[in-house]
Amino acid sequence: PNKLGGVIALVMSIAILFLMPLLHTNETQGLQFYPLNQILFWYMVIMILLLTWIGARPVEAPYIITGQILTILYFSYYIINPLIIKLWDNMLNS
Repeated sequence: PNKLGGVIALVMSIAILFLMPLLHTNETQGLQFYPLNQILFWYMVIMILLLTWIGARPVEAPYIITGQILTILYFSYYIINPLIIKLWDNMLNS
C-alpha cells in the first residue's frame, strides 16, 4: 500500500542481483556441491513465482499480507544462502 516502500523494494530487488557476483567468495563454483543450497534454489524459484502471482492480484486484505510475507522470504534468501555456503565450506574443511 505504500508507494515509496514499493519503489525501494523494487530497486533493492534489482540491485541485490547486481551485488551477488561481487559477494560470491565461496571455494567451489558449482551449486552441485551444496545440497542445502539446491533446496534453497527451488525455494527461491517458488518465491519468484508466488510474488509474480501475488503482484497480479488486487490490493485487498488477504493479498497485502501475503505479498509482505513473500517479500520478506524473498530477501531472506539472500541472507541465508551465503551463510549456508560458509557453513558447508567450514564443515567440509574440518
